[in-house]
Amino acid sequence: MTRSPARRPHRRRTLGAAALVAAGLTAGALPTVPGPAAASETPTQVREATSGELKEVFFVGNNWEGTADVINSRGDYAKIGRIDMIPDKKERLREIYLNPVKLAFFLGIRLGPGEGHDQYVDDMYTTKDGKSVVASRPSFADVVSIDVESGEINWRFPVSGFRSDHMAVSPDGTQVAVSSSISNTVHVLDMATGKEAGSFKTGDKPHENVYTDGGKYLWNMAIGEVNTDMDAPWQDFTKGDRRITVADAKTFQVKKIIDMRERLDAFGRKDLSDALRPVAFTPDESKMYFQVSFFNGFVEYDVHNDTITRVKTLPKNPDTSDERTTYVNDSRHHGMSMSPRGDKLCIAGTMDDYVTVVNRETLQEGPLVTASKPYWATVSGDGKHCVVSESGTDQVTAIDFATGEKVTSIPVGDHPQRVRLGHVPTDWTGPTTG
Repeated sequence: MTRSPARRPHRRRTLGAAALVAAGLTAGALPTVPGPAAASETPTQVREATSGELKEVFFVGNNWEGTADVINSRGDYAKIGRIDMIPDKKERLREIYLNPVKLAFFLGIRLGPGEGHDQYVDDMYTTKDGKSVVASRPSFADVVSIDVESGEINWRFPVSGFRSDHMAVSPDGTQVAVSSSISNTVHVLDMATGKEAGSFKTGDKPHENVYTDGGKYLWNMAIGEVNTDMDAPWQDFTKGDRRITVADAKTFQVKKIIDMRERLDAFGRKDLSDALRPVAFTPDESKMYFQVSFFNGFVEYDVHNDTITRVKTLPKNPDTSDERTTYVNDSRHHGMSMSPRGDKLCIAGTMDDYVTVVNRETLQEGPLVTASKPYWATVSGDGKHCVVSESGTDQVTAIDFATGEKVTSIPVGDHPQRVRLGHVPTDWTGPTTG
């Protein structure tokens, strides 16, 4: 396969003083917490395109631009409207530039995870009534709720520390969990008011959050330090405390700590990083699949038996360097989703510039569909397609789960990352102020 000619060049990571501050290397001791292994996330369900006065859509977060494109969640994936996710940009920047500590972290995010850009919108979920979209904004270290009709901010929650990251919405749609990647904390907020319901501590640099067992538990995956050039295997000790933290979603008490280093070693893969990136669970909640730093492939984990069962290595693009410091935020592959039936996995081969659909039973990959720095993978509203964000060419691409072939691509804004299903009013076309 060949690399897309429109691809942006990958920047070798270099850290100035501000970025070193933002790196926040604070490896802590791994606590011993009793408790049974939690069940896994309820899979994405096939939903109706319209429900009463609401229309199901995709929100595409254009991270570097600070906008969210709203597109159809199935069919032609046509663009419906766009929302400015940083209407308060001037006010936020004024606060940052008047505070030397905030400024140091702001510039550190730009030089580190932002690849030279500010990170204005990471993750997004809509409220159940489709009136608001809640989003995390890493560079502004906050979570905001924005009215989809007016484009105005309903509420704002500054996270502890200096950077917000991945989120997850509870199955009942009432709460949203957000990772604060500098303070090693997960905040759980009321979707309607933005008030904090609770929080819990995690490993270093909390990343993805997943509600499991119908919303009973909340899993957090801490990836450790990913923004330095200390990427050689012998320097792994510099990456910090990477672990899964499982908390009770009502009391926010930590119920279990899972150290994948021990499980990977027991499986004979001491060579693999234990920094978990995106994950996907089977519909029966028995298996979890996850990607790790630097690896072109994924791992299968038996949730109930607490063991690694299989590791799949996917093809290497011959044009992809073996020099780890060229991988964006240590990601070789970043983005995976599972078909509603649980028989197919869709894998975003970020640094290898492809997307592929893998048979879950045999782990045999399908066609390698060329894509430019695909960064996230999700499932279309009708469950037929895997939808990925191509951050290198600013588009969203649909891949057929049945054939593994490309269906279509839709242009979006600058550096799309997270793609989430949501709802807006049926006749919505964008904010009245937009």
